[in-house]
Amino acid sequence: MTRGAGPLSRRGVLGLAAGAGLLRPLCALAQAQAQSDRSPNIDVSGNLPALRFTMTRAADARQVTAADYRGDVVLLYFGYTFCPDVCPLTLTNIDAVLKRLGPLASGVRVLFVTVDPDRDTLPVLREYTAAFGPQVVGLRGTSDQLAALARRYRVAYSVTRVGGHYEVTHGSAVYVFDGSGDARLLVPSLATTPPAITATAADLRRLASTAAPSGILSHMLRLLEGIV
Repeated sequence: MTRGAGPLSRRGVLGLAAGAGLLRPLCALAQAQAQSDRSPNIDVSGNLPALRFTMTRAADARQVTAADYRGDVVLLYFGYTFCPDVCPLTLTNIDAVLKRLGPLASGVRVLFVTVDPDRDTLPVLREYTAAFGPQVVGLRGTSDQLAALARRYRVAYSVTRVGGHYEVTHGSAVYVFDGSGDARLLVPSLATTPPAITATAADLRRLASTAAPSGILSHMLRLLEGIV
């Protein structure tokens, strides 16, 4: 009597995979997934100053400060709209991170600070950031405001003009602040391959779950910061 085939043991599956030359790519895939799930983000609590700035918001041309975003988890990123690769890739991956947060994403704001304010006028910046979702806020400052903010977080940038040619450089890190405006995380880059989408979403979920001084307390904090 012929017996029907039963379920393969784990050893049998691995043996077949090895025999078919599939074990190595399977292991590589598993390793890549494990690396993408492991957080590369750096805890900077107590090591970087709290969020502070004064700039013009592209969406409504209103001058805003860090106090306008108290109660939100804030991602601060420096870039420019003419950036061919790193900026759009970073913002696209941030959007993917926010989608992982579900309803908690409503408590996250992404502040995109242009390092190229001469070309990034408010209308240009408004149109660019709108393409990446409602949580992305375009900010444009004077040269002094931009330099002060970059110096505060040790961000290097440069804009070189030779004739009609522009060369712009800027850091790729994303700075993360909690609902009180305190620096909590440094995301080295979201333009890597593969980007740490899952791990970054997990980090933000922890902050967003506990972030917000809400209601009247949040309003009082904003008023106090405006006075101070």
